[in-house]
Amino acid sequence: MEHGLDPESVIDEAHGRRSIETIRLLAPHLDAVQENVRVESMEIADRRGVKALPGADDLLRHLPSHRFTVVTSATRALAQARMHHAGLSLPARFVSADDVREGKPSPEPYLKGAQLLGFAPADCLVFEDTPSGIASARAGGMSVIAVATTYPSSTLTAADAVVGSLADANVLAGDGGLEAQLEPLYFARS
Repeated sequence: MEHGLDPESVIDEAHGRRSIETIRLLAPHLDAVQENVRVESMEIADRRGVKALPGADDLLRHLPSHRFTVVTSATRALAQARMHHAGLSLPARFVSADDVREGKPSPEPYLKGAQLLGFAPADCLVFEDTPSGIASARAGGMSVIAVATTYPSSTLTAADAVVGSLADANVLAGDGGLEAQLEPLYFARS
């Protein structure tokens, strides 16, 4: 309700988007840089409800560190705090809002992630829980498995497949690459 903004509208626009872009979109009359610093400080301090998604810890522990990265719309400081609060190990490298000029749905974040790993975008498999993140990965030429934890599966149909949680995905590392075995809610693309 601060600044006359509806909290639900802000949350709907914020998921999968850099905070500064959400502020610019919903409150163009505010100093976005200053407001973003304030919002980020509050988010870092707020541990309420921060927990790992089902299956996240198991997935991160079983992937070879040189074969995956986290691509997040959060700043580096916020991503580190949230992963710590959730009890997840920080990956060896990741792409945050600090590393890009344009956030999701621009393909820039995921393209930087592929570059960081040394893989062609077409060889990447992305797990995403937001429509803007799915759009980002698809625009970058990547395959996407949507995880219906933040948004209902009906809003994630631009992905190749939709799973209920990360626990429904088993990623196996072999000599030829990574292979995903899924218990999908449905395959969104043919």
